[in-house]
Amino acid sequence: MKKHIPNLITLCNLFSGSIAVIFAVQGNLVAAAFFVALGIFFDFFDGLAARALNVKSDVGLQLDSLADVVTSGVVPGIVMFQLFTMALPGEDGVPQWTSETNWLEFTFNPLALFGLLIILGSGYRLAKFNVDDRQTDSFIGLPTPANALLILSLPLILTYQPNSFATDIILNEWFLFALTIISFIILNAELPLFALKFKNYGFKGNEIRYIFLILCVVLIVLFQFLAVPMIILSYVLLSIFSGNKS
Repeated sequence: MKKHIPNLITLCNLFSGSIAVIFAVQGNLVAAAFFVALGIFFDFFDGLAARALNVKSDVGLQLDSLADVVTSGVVPGIVMFQLFTMALPGEDGVPQWTSETNWLEFTFNPLALFGLLIILGSGYRLAKFNVDDRQTDSFIGLPTPANALLILSLPLILTYQPNSFATDIILNEWFLFALTIISFIILNAELPLFALKFKNYGFKGNEIRYIFLILCVVLIVLFQFLAVPMIILSYVLLSIFSGNKS
């Protein structure tokens, strides 16, 4: 029975991501962000459970990536599509479709489909991860959950920390185009990044992890949802400057 526990946790990730897809399509980006965060929570603990129970399997590895494609790939891609729809000229609100609409008709700016590039980049990154034996104790390229949190933080900032400066940036189509391209590139870049995997809880050998966690807490207390982009940027910069020696 215990060999199925990690896979059950992974399925909870997939279930949470599927609910997030529904909310994202409906334009409820806050609810989508909540269920993505819940899915990432399960994604963190399925690996811990597999190691603790010593029940790692090839099926579990594949299932984990399949779940991440939905939770950390499809959902942020749809959210970016919705942000493009709000930002691009000539559109107002979330695209609507009814049974009376001709299936060849669409009520969104076709350029908004550019946001789905995040799904493609995430899928490709996860496929590479499954066959790359260099990523056991660290990462090559930004992990998809981190990228998902970055994208999902944008509607949360718009909802809970609205100000003219942040809103003008987030709903600027050129910013969204640039962020989508950067997201695709950094997901698949040959960029070594440290993982938050503690082999022990001593400070020696885990310096970069403890510094990063303390920085996360400070930034969240000070900036709330605005802290998320700062945290992702800090993660990348700390990995680069540390040479990912941890």
